[in-house]
Amino acid sequence: HVIEFEITPNRPDCLSVIGLAREASATFGKQLKLHTPVVNGGAQGDLNELLSVETPADDLCPRYTARMVRNVKIAPSPKWMRERLRAMGVRPINNIVDITNYVMMEYGQPMHAFDYRYVKGGKIVVRRAAEGEELTTLDGNVRKLNPNILVIADGLAGIMGGENSEIVSDTVDVVFESANFDGTCIRKGALSLGMRTEASAKFEKGLDPMNTLPAVERACELVELLGAGEVVDGVIDVINSIPEPTVLALRPDKINALLGTDV
Repeated sequence: HVIEFEITPNRPDCLSVIGLAREASATFGKQLKLHTPVVNGGAQGDLNELLSVETPADDLCPRYTARMVRNVKIAPSPKWMRERLRAMGVRPINNIVDITNYVMMEYGQPMHAFDYRYVKGGKIVVRRAAEGEELTTLDGNVRKLNPNILVIADGLAGIMGGENSEIVSDTVDVVFESANFDGTCIRKGALSLGMRTEASAKFEKGLDPMNTLPAVERACELVELLGAGEVVDGVIDVINSIPEPTVLALRPDKINALLGTDV
């Protein structure tokens, strides 16, 4: 069975399987049963020596979380994963790319996988693009950028990855990116480039920065589950801004006037 939900723009938390499960749990008064990812790790190497992250555009990147997988074995995903992706309208590509899309659909957190050999000096930089800067994206098109667009290493933040860092058949080491970006910046960037992707559609509505870590952990768990590679111990987690919880005041008079109740 396939159920299609029409999600209104004010509910980006429901753009995922877990989000819909949480909503159903609240609606029907049933217990929400969430899985906590477990990652064994143990691959050779020190993550902090292999990879670093800088965020000059920290006002547009509240959080950037990354993990690394070594000795990757690129292959088709198992049948159960391919069928679930197709049911959600996503075309299976290979196990690593499919894992990022699977996590996005499950957690509502867009992810990206970089081929580590193309991350120059092992450094990922989240910055504003230079005026007139050009980038060839995964769809093969050359994009002319401007300072309103956020760039990560070799990709467009929150929109699409760069062609020169995509996952291919001889990829050996992979960096999983799970980040949170400013929704307005992503919406304007996607609009100016004439690109609207599954990731940008989620980011532009405003996502929870607390979701980046569980999502990358789930991706690494799936890597181990599928035998797709060896996860390096440790997590790089750059936190620039975590929103304060919103406090809602209870106004009995307004509730009673609206509902005819006597609270």
